[in-house]
Amino acid sequence: MSDQVFQTIAIVLYFAGMLTIGWFAYRKTKNNLDEYMLAGRGLNPGVAALSAGASDMSGWLLMGLPGAIYISGLVEAWIAIGLTIGAWLNWKFVAPRLRAYTEVAGNSITIPSFLEHRLRDKSRALRIVCGVIILVFFTFYVSSGMVAAGKFFESSFGVNYVWGMLLVAVITMIYTLFGGFLGATLTDVAQGLLMLAALIAVPIVAVINAGGPSTVVNTIVDIDPNLLNLVSGGTALGIISAAAWGLGYFGQPHIIVRFMALKSPQDAKAGRRIGIGWMILTVVGSIATALIGISYYHNTGGAPTDAKSGETVFLDLAQVLFHPFIAGLVLAAVLAAIMSTISSQLVVTSSALVEDLYKMVAEKTGGVARIKEKTYVTFGRLGVLVVAIIAVLLALNPSKSILDLVGFAWAGFGSAFGPVILLALFWKKLSNWGALSGLISGALVAYLWGQFGATWFGAESWVAQTYEIIPGFIVNLLVAIVVSLMTFKPNDDVTQEFSRTAEISMPNYKAPAESASTEA
Repeated sequence: MSDQVFQTIAIVLYFAGMLTIGWFAYRKTKNNLDEYMLAGRGLNPGVAALSAGASDMSGWLLMGLPGAIYISGLVEAWIAIGLTIGAWLNWKFVAPRLRAYTEVAGNSITIPSFLEHRLRDKSRALRIVCGVIILVFFTFYVSSGMVAAGKFFESSFGVNYVWGMLLVAVITMIYTLFGGFLGATLTDVAQGLLMLAALIAVPIVAVINAGGPSTVVNTIVDIDPNLLNLVSGGTALGIISAAAWGLGYFGQPHIIVRFMALKSPQDAKAGRRIGIGWMILTVVGSIATALIGISYYHNTGGAPTDAKSGETVFLDLAQVLFHPFIAGLVLAAVLAAIMSTISSQLVVTSSALVEDLYKMVAEKTGGVARIKEKTYVTFGRLGVLVVAIIAVLLALNPSKSILDLVGFAWAGFGSAFGPVILLALFWKKLSNWGALSGLISGALVAYLWGQFGATWFGAESWVAQTYEIIPGFIVNLLVAIVVSLMTFKPNDDVTQEFSRTAEISMPNYKAPAESASTEA
C-alpha cells in the first residue's frame, strides 16, 4: 500500500473514534440545558485539565507556534512562556473561586448568566453585551480552526483546501451537536492525550535522526546563533506583547467554563498540576520540533511545504520520520488540536445564543413556561450548526495566518472578559454598570487597536507593535473600577454570596454531609 493509504486509514480511524465518543456522550446527556452545556458539573480534575488544555491550544500548538519559531527563532517562544504562566495563575486563583461562585450565584451555567446574577443586573444589558461579544469573537476563533484544518489537508494529503476544511467542520459539528459539552470534553481528553504523545514522539525521533542534540544545536548556531536567543531580534515591546498572551487566559470562556464544570472547587488543585504538566510537555515538544526542523531542512537542502510561514514543519517532519501509519496518527494529533478547540468554542457559542440571548427573550415575553427543557437543547444544537456554517464561510478565503486569527480572537476575549471576571471574583464593589462599561471599552480598544492601529499610526509605530490585549485589558480594568466606584450600591445578598464563595473555595473546606452535593 502507498504511504497515503496508510495515513488515510489512520485518519479515518481517528474520525471514527471521535464520532463514537460523541455518540456515547449523546447517550449520556440528558435532555436539559445544564447537562448539555455543563455536563451537570461532574468533571473530575484530570478530565477538566486535559479538556481545558486541548481546547486551549488548538492548531496553534502544532502549526502556529512551530512555524513562528522555525521562521524567527526562540524569540517567538515568549508567547508560550506567557501562556504557561497565565494558565498556572488561572488554575490557581480563578478556577476554585469561579467554580464556587457560579453555583452560589444562581447556579449559573454560562459566564454571561454568572455576571448577571453576581452583579444583580436587572437591565439585562450585561448579559446581551456578553452574548454578542462571545458570538462575534468566537465566530472568528472557530474560523481560525477551520483555516488550520484546510491547510492541514492541503499540506498532508494534497486535498483541496476547501474540501479538507469542510470535512473537519462536518465531523466536529456532528459530535459536538449531539454530544454537547460532555461530547466536546471527552473528545478533548482523547485528543489531548494524542497531542501529548505526538509532541513527545516527533522531537525525540527527529533529534535521534539528526545525530543528537549537540548536532542540532551546532547546526543552528552555524546558520544563525541568534535563532537560539530568547531576546535577539526582538524589541522589549515585542517581548512584552508576546508574553502578554498570558493575560488572555482569565477571559477565555471556552477554557474557564471547564472550571465551572468541576465536581468541587477543591478539585482545582489537582487539575492545576495535571493541566500545567501537560502544557509544559506539549509546549516544549512544539518548540523542540521547530528547532530540529531548522537543522533538518538546512542539512537536507529542503523546506517545509509552507515555506513562507513554516506552519507545516511539524506535519512534514512526521511524514518523513515515521512509518506511514504512525505518521497518520501523528497527523491525527494535529487534527485533534484543531477539532478540540472548535468543538469547545461551538458549545460556548451555542450557550450564548440559547441561555444568554434566546432564553432571556423568552423570559421577557413570558414564553419560558411554555418551552420544554428538551426544546432548549434542540435550540442549542441548532446554535452549533449556525455558528459552524458562518465560520466555514469566513474560512473559505483565508487572508491571514492561523496565528493572526487566533491572536485577534484571544485578545478580544482577554480584553473584554478578563478584568471583569477577576473583579467579579475578588472585588465586592464591582457594579453592573462598571462591568458593562469595562466589557465594552475593553472589547472596542482591542478591536480598534488590532485592526486599525497600523493604518492610523504606521506599521513601524509602537502602537502597531503592541499586542492589542495590553491596552484593551488596562482600559477595561480602569474603566470598570472607576465606574463601579461611582455607581456601586451595597447589597446584603451580594455580600453574603461573596463571603460564602470565599469560604467554600478554600483548599481545606469540607462541605457538611447533608449539603455536600449542592455546595461542593
